Amino acid sequence: MFAWFMGLKTISPAALHERIQSGPLAVFDVNARSSWIAARVPGARNLDPVHYEATDLPTDKSAEMVFYCSNPMCRKAPNAARRAKQLGFTNPLVMSAGISGWLASNLPTESGE
Repeated sequence: MFAWFMGLKTISPAALHERIQSGPLAVFDVNARSSWIAARVPGARNLDPVHYEATDLPTDKSAEMVFYCSNPMCRKAPNAARRAKQLGFTNPLVMSAGISGWLASNLPTESGE
């Protein structure tokens, strides 16, 4: 279900969609707020990839959490996941396909504030 990229666990859009169906999961969209408003993974919270604090993440430091940005070339999600690791979180994942991969897979989205 997971692959590794640059020392981080990654998850595909299809696997993330399946995982969301099985129960609560913290998902963070680290794109610009305008992108998050336009289309996002259902339930994803918009998060500044550089200036977030540990209090913006789940209280359980071992909880799975997923970060994504715009596309596979974007580095914001991997950088945000590395920051989570530096803050002591043990299970950050990256959806490296980004929202563009989610949309290309025709998976459901949310939009608006």
